[in-house]
Amino acid sequence: MFLVDSHCHLNFPDFKDDIEAVIARAHAAGVEVMQTICTEMEEFDEVAAIAEVHEGIYCSVGVHPNESGEKQMANLAGLLSKTSHPKVIGVGETGLDYHYERSDRAVQQESFRIHIGAARESGLPLIVHTREADDDTVNILTEEMKKGAFKGLIHCFTSSKYLAEKSIELGFYISLSGILTFKSAQDIRDTVRDLPLERLLVETDAPYLAPLPHRGKRNEPSYVAITNRKLAEIKQISEEECARATTENFFRLFDKAKRPYKGEVPC
Repeated sequence: MFLVDSHCHLNFPDFKDDIEAVIARAHAAGVEVMQTICTEMEEFDEVAAIAEVHEGIYCSVGVHPNESGEKQMANLAGLLSKTSHPKVIGVGETGLDYHYERSDRAVQQESFRIHIGAARESGLPLIVHTREADDDTVNILTEEMKKGAFKGLIHCFTSSKYLAEKSIELGFYISLSGILTFKSAQDIRDTVRDLPLERLLVETDAPYLAPLPHRGKRNEPSYVAITNRKLAEIKQISEEECARATTENFFRLFDKAKRPYKGEVPC
């Protein structure tokens, strides 16, 4: 079975001492491709360095909404130039986070639109983080789509059915994390049950959000197999069929990423 972890943070300190072992465990679990995500422009070099030395690891470039302060806004001038890096396959993570309010909402929105512009111009998918900001997220994506098409996904979906359906209407994909396994996430499972399989991806967001039975511990890419199992259960299909679908969806969206095994996706 072949799996992709579409969103993780391998440069974070949590993996400093055993990153090679973490990657080996991912491979042993069938996770041959991972995307390690940039959250600040200052960390791009270390994110890219991890991708550069591992064939099946790719990366993104962008600024998390919680980090979109004045300093980061100044650094965003170089955002587009990083998209030509051979291992950069996405723009973000960007978006809106109204839960922590670590950055001014107007600044978050401006940063979000800058990222959208970079995604539009580069042709790379936009990786959207949204928390307690469904209406503004939908409104900005809709407004910007009218200015010119771009592609993307809502990562680590934890929001409303409204956001999911509107995002899919805009041509976006939805990525699901270990939250899908949480006992408290029945509303998310109910929403996912009605979403088209051909628009779904799986991720870990490691080192955060470890799925059951590992909740509360460090998450890692190998655990994406657990999320795939839960998604298969929700969709009432086999784990192999679910893995095949989410893998195909990843390569359809992140089409700059190269397929391993001479273009074949084994199961």
